[in-house]
Amino acid sequence: MVALAWAIPVSAETVNGLRTVDEFNDIPNDTKRSVALFNELMVVIEHPRCMNCHPVGDVPLQGMDMQLHQPPVVRGDGGMGAPGMRCSTCHGAENVAYATGDGSIPGHQPWHLAPIEMGWVGKTAAEICAQLKDPDRNGNRTLAELHEHNAKDGLVGWGWNPGAGREPAPGSQDVFGQLTQAWIDTGAICPEA
Repeated sequence: MVALAWAIPVSAETVNGLRTVDEFNDIPNDTKRSVALFNELMVVIEHPRCMNCHPVGDVPLQGMDMQLHQPPVVRGDGGMGAPGMRCSTCHGAENVAYATGDGSIPGHQPWHLAPIEMGWVGKTAAEICAQLKDPDRNGNRTLAELHEHNAKDGLVGWGWNPGAGREPAPGSQDVFGQLTQAWIDTGAICPEA
C-alpha cells in the first residue's frame, strides 16, 4: 500500500513551520503554556533572517550561514552604518532583484541593525526572553509595544518577504504577533536557563 502525501496527518494550524496559538490550548498550566509559546517565538527569533540583524557585535551578518556582511560594514551611529558607508548606500526602500535574477539586495525604509543591546547571536532562549522584557535592552518598550513591534513593524515583517534568493522566516508576521500576544497574556514567562 502506498501512502499518499495528502493522507499524512499534518497540523492544519502550523503555518510555514510555525505553530499557531491554538496549538498550545491543550497546555492547561499558564506558566507552562507561556514558556511553550516563547519557545515557539524562538523558532523565528533564532532564524538567520532575524539573527543577522541582531548581532552582539558591530558587524551585521548575512545569509543562512550567518557570515560577516559583504562588503565589510560596521554598525555606526544608530545602527545605520558608518559615515560614507551608511546602510542606505546599498539598501533602499524595497528589495531590488539582481539584474542576473540570481538574488536581490534587501530593502526597507529605514534599513538598520537592531541596537547592540538587542543583540541575540549566541544567547539562550532564557537570555533573549529576559532581554525582550527589559526596557533597557528592548528599545524602551512595554510588553504591549513589544507586541506591536513584532506584529506590525515593517522591518520585522521584512523577514517574511526577504526578496529573491532568501529563505523567509518561519510562519508569518501575523502568527508571530499572535504568539507574542498569547505569551504576554499568559504572563510572559521565560524559559529557565
